[in-house]
Amino acid sequence: MLRMVLSLTLLDPTGLAEVPQRSIPPRRVLTPDGDRLGYAPVARPYTGAQRLIGVLLGRDPVSGTTVLCGGAVIRSRSRSLVLTAAHCLYHDGRPLRQVVFLPGFDQGRPPFGVWPAVRTWVPDQWRGRPYSAELLPYDVGLVGVMRRGGTLEDATGPGLRPLATRRGTSLRGLDLLGYPAGRRYPGTRMYHCVGDAKEATTQGPGVLVTQNCHAPSGGSGGPAVYGEEVAGVVSSSSPMSDAAGFTVLARLGGRPFSRLLAGADTWMRRRQRS
Repeated sequence: MLRMVLSLTLLDPTGLAEVPQRSIPPRRVLTPDGDRLGYAPVARPYTGAQRLIGVLLGRDPVSGTTVLCGGAVIRSRSRSLVLTAAHCLYHDGRPLRQVVFLPGFDQGRPPFGVWPAVRTWVPDQWRGRPYSAELLPYDVGLVGVMRRGGTLEDATGPGLRPLATRRGTSLRGLDLLGYPAGRRYPGTRMYHCVGDAKEATTQGPGVLVTQNCHAPSGGSGGPAVYGEEVAGVVSSSSPMSDAAGFTVLARLGGRPFSRLLAGADTWMRRRQRS
């Protein structure tokens, strides 16, 4: 399985999802009415955990490129943190600026408002290093958001609890949620894919792989939801030409993520008091 992971590339959240062929064999598609990638639109209106999922937008200050990814409200004492992928907060190695989160985004409308970022966090392993497969287990990021009139969780309801799985964990029935963009996906509507995931490598915090979902561009950073908890974020996929495509999730296990979450939460609470 490690050999499979080393063949990955990060999903380009600014690219188009060109899918010339079915890349998930029909027998592996678990999502009701799932398409050739295993994905189907989420029924509207969004309810439950779906209200906590949204679009994360940022701008590269050099190229002017706008980056679109998924994100999710994660439960915290500050009630103001968004979970996403680390590579969704950088473009060509540069940290994005003007980052905003739009929870519950639906057909161009943000029902819970627009939430500007005041700070972002990624694991130390991600900083200042060119992308390599060794970074996949650390492809998680957090965004602290603020605006007048209350916290993010005041608007959306309590965030998803992190599910800190142990190495070697397998999870059946994960629900991958996000806003894929491209030829067959509008980027303005939430899609989901049901997948069974197993551990692919024990390096660092480890990663989970599902062969029931083949995440397209724009799906990066979307959460892998397990009940009312979040087990990881969409990080990477095999090439779209792969006839047996799969998706890799950076899982929320081990000390790197727990330290990241605790540090971000402490910083946000101090900012709220100032």
